[in-house]
Amino acid sequence: MRVLVMVVLAVVLTSGTAVAAPAPVRYVALGDSSASGPLIPNQIDARCLRSDRNWPHVLAARLGAALTDVTCSGARTTDLAGRQSGVVPPQFDALRRDTDLVTLAIAANDVELAGAFAACAASASAPSGPTCRERYTVDGVDQFAARTAATAPKVAAALQEIHRRSPSARVVVAGYLTYWRPGGCYPADPYRPADADYIQESTDGVARMLRQQASANGATFVDIRGPSAGHGLCEQPANRWVEGASPASPAYPYHPNANGMANAAAIIAGALR
Repeated sequence: MRVLVMVVLAVVLTSGTAVAAPAPVRYVALGDSSASGPLIPNQIDARCLRSDRNWPHVLAARLGAALTDVTCSGARTTDLAGRQSGVVPPQFDALRRDTDLVTLAIAANDVELAGAFAACAASASAPSGPTCRERYTVDGVDQFAARTAATAPKVAAALQEIHRRSPSARVVVAGYLTYWRPGGCYPADPYRPADADYIQESTDGVARMLRQQASANGATFVDIRGPSAGHGLCEQPANRWVEGASPASPAYPYHPNANGMANAAAIIAGALR
């Protein structure tokens, strides 16, 4: 496995020593909107809502890496090997045998967490209505827990395919930033305390699954949830890494803003060291 540093080749010549130009790390970023950066300026891909200030771009700049960023809003594990919406090329097409680093941010769309954001915000206007947990518990089975378990083998298969296509690459799996502090911040954000806690708990369940699959399939998991715990959408705008229902800075609701992307990149860079 290649070491993620600049490679310097020293060539001894009769007249002395010549040093070749350093070869940049060849880096491929795969994943969904948590990495692509929808609505963060500058948008460089209208189909995927990809920003040039997303964490893959910031990370590449920190590493001095040559980046191929194919992250795409709405991506699921099936879109890694298949055409997203029948239009966007498979993300795996970006992988090469000489790729040095691959990052992967995926699974929230497989689990359909966006559905909870829509359904449970609507229930906040009816304090006596069913909780989000009640809505998503069917015959005693938590639907997000079940979907997360069903997504685990898909993540495992994706990691195995990354290793097959790029056998020398270091593979890093990133989790998700913190949305809410415990209890949320209703009514400033339209989720009752129990509902905010439930969606955050469900997201944390996805991260635990990603950690397990990374460990079992030769990848490094990077936790960005913990370091971002004091920077969720309930905080003052200057301190937020994630925006809520009414973004204070350009970002898609309930997604990282530019500050969050920069800090996620710093956390991942630290893990790579």
